[in-house]
Amino acid sequence: MEFTMIQEYLDTLGRQAVNAKQTLQGLTGERKMHALEQVAAALIKEQEKLLAANDKDYQRAREAGMSQGLLDRLRLNPDRIKAMAEGLRQIAALQDPIGEIIESFDRPNGLHIDKVRVPMGVAGIIYEARPNVTADAFGLCFMTGNAVILKGGKDAFYSNQAITAVIQDTLEKESVCVHAVQLIENNDREVTTAFMRLKEYVDVLIPRGGAGLIRSVVENSTIPVIETGTGNCHIYIDETADLEKAVPIVLNAKTQRIGVCNACESLLVHEKIADKILPLLGRALQEKQVEIRGDATVLSQIPGAVEATEEDYGKEYLDLIISVKTVSSLEEAIAHINAYNTGHSDAILTENKENAKKFLREVDAACVYVNASTRFTDGFEFGFGAEIGISTQKLHARGPMGLRELTTYKYQITGDGQVRK
Repeated sequence: MEFTMIQEYLDTLGRQAVNAKQTLQGLTGERKMHALEQVAAALIKEQEKLLAANDKDYQRAREAGMSQGLLDRLRLNPDRIKAMAEGLRQIAALQDPIGEIIESFDRPNGLHIDKVRVPMGVAGIIYEARPNVTADAFGLCFMTGNAVILKGGKDAFYSNQAITAVIQDTLEKESVCVHAVQLIENNDREVTTAFMRLKEYVDVLIPRGGAGLIRSVVENSTIPVIETGTGNCHIYIDETADLEKAVPIVLNAKTQRIGVCNACESLLVHEKIADKILPLLGRALQEKQVEIRGDATVLSQIPGAVEATEEDYGKEYLDLIISVKTVSSLEEAIAHINAYNTGHSDAILTENKENAKKFLREVDAACVYVNASTRFTDGFEFGFGAEIGISTQKLHARGPMGLRELTTYKYQITGDGQVRK
């Protein structure tokens, strides 16, 4: 596809999104809620079409040798379609944030100033093989009055097409501008790169995927980027941990879904309880076919474990692999986590309240847990209905990004004839 044709194609999408933005910002909260409810119902009604499209993507990806973790991300089934619909219903049930007065104050000269929450405008989302993002991104952007342009990965091309078609058909029936959501239906790399520079139309760009995708967007975009990060998530088992709690938490965090960014990839164990907990963890993880890569203590306690390299401690596997290291203190655990984590989600398992407080205070991550699985870092689990991604940066948004993270604000100033002297 020639550059001129690419630019014309993207300019058309951009102009349509800007026009849709104006329409969306005139919708009442009730209209938006009703439309989301109708889209949720349509996803369930049309699930056979969605599953058929997803099956084409899944078979093609499997034949291409996609890893099990990424195949799991790609796969749709009736329960996951139901969860997509439920996410939209939860969004619809939330309070519309647009128009919320965040702060209000009066100046000595009589001016009244309101700080009011408003939409960002047009959002661009670039994501990999996760079809549910198509519905989640639409729902969150729609509820906040933002038009959205989606660029999904080629591995989920047919799934994304089918989901977008259901959404647009429903919007048309509801007399809502169908360009509230648009899908870039061209998988050329040049198109993706040009999209990252569509600053004339797009107000914010959010990448959602692996480290390579996120790095590419951050380095190439001329549009402001909210960076969603990879997840080298840690669990530290303190010397005071309840071992009966520890094993199920680690198993859940590592094996409940392996191809997600909030799965545990790295485990730290206090050396004083290594001989008690490591054999238990080893058996439980190996029963789930997890490969354990550890230090000398781990190798001595878990038959079948293999030696960890320095690279292992900083890796997001998205696979049935976990790195395990023993530490001599809470301070060493915190230092290790802050050196190797990706700022996503980290947990401590402990019965010592002071250790828990220190961990919560000093670990540098978007979400920090005490005695719970890292798998809860999720917009749905936080009660946001869904999420646009997990932000690991520190400006504007951090952690699961729900409705409020897709808004900005403006100041509305009311006077009575004041002039500045």
